[in-house]
Amino acid sequence: MTILDRILPDARRELDAARRATPLEDVKCRAADARPPRDVADALAAPGFGLMAEIKRRSPSMGEMRPENVAAAAAAYAASPLVRAVSVLTNETHFGMSIDDLAAVAAASSKPVLRKDFIFDPYQIYAARAAGADAVLLMASVLSADQMAALYELTRDLGMEALFEVHEAEEIAALPCEARIVGINSRKFKSRGNLVAAGDATDRDFALDFTAFDLAESLPSGCLRVAESGISSATIAAVAPHFDAALVGTSLLRDPRGVRAALDDFAGALEGGVH
Repeated sequence: MTILDRILPDARRELDAARRATPLEDVKCRAADARPPRDVADALAAPGFGLMAEIKRRSPSMGEMRPENVAAAAAAYAASPLVRAVSVLTNETHFGMSIDDLAAVAAASSKPVLRKDFIFDPYQIYAARAAGADAVLLMASVLSADQMAALYELTRDLGMEALFEVHEAEEIAALPCEARIVGINSRKFKSRGNLVAAGDATDRDFALDFTAFDLAESLPSGCLRVAESGISSATIAAVAPHFDAALVGTSLLRDPRGVRAALDDFAGALEGGVH
């Protein structure tokens, strides 16, 4: 068993439950009536380095987030000039979140909102738009090149953007040629040969490999580059020169001083280390 072998069947069960609760045609109608999408690519392309700040209640790799931080996150992100976009997990089983959580954040936020989930079906794209999402995550470790291309076409048809996530050179080669935003995830869902086997300790399942960020120079020319996973205020200054933004969640949501203090640390580290 691999960690994705554990997660993906649960994601499919959640999708099946969503289909039973709301038929696709109803979701399409809601998507058509949703407010116009915000341009996440434009937000990330603003001058200077920015964050895609995440909201989740827990994660398989790090366990529970601080509930008070989760509750305060949306308002803190809205007030921070460093935060360019908000990422909301919508996987209930492993991250404790739902599409309803995303809808609440999207309704209250003036910043673009990413639906972060294990997306592999058009229904999930329509549901994201219906809930007010401006972008979706498409993972090269989950999708084939043809699937990424087809889901991206639908995403763009609905006026949204995609954050493509890659871990290795072979996945970069599989990206659609028109990909505008690409994230490199340092979390090792995969080794070069196969998926990392799930063991008793989650830190073994989800080992970080910051050498993955070396692939930044291999990303498609002109795309916006996003660094993902394991990034803290202590490491952000080293990462920032090679990327346009970082997707940060755990270090904000587990800080005992609160989300605003953690964001201040990121801002200070960037001001001191990036010129």
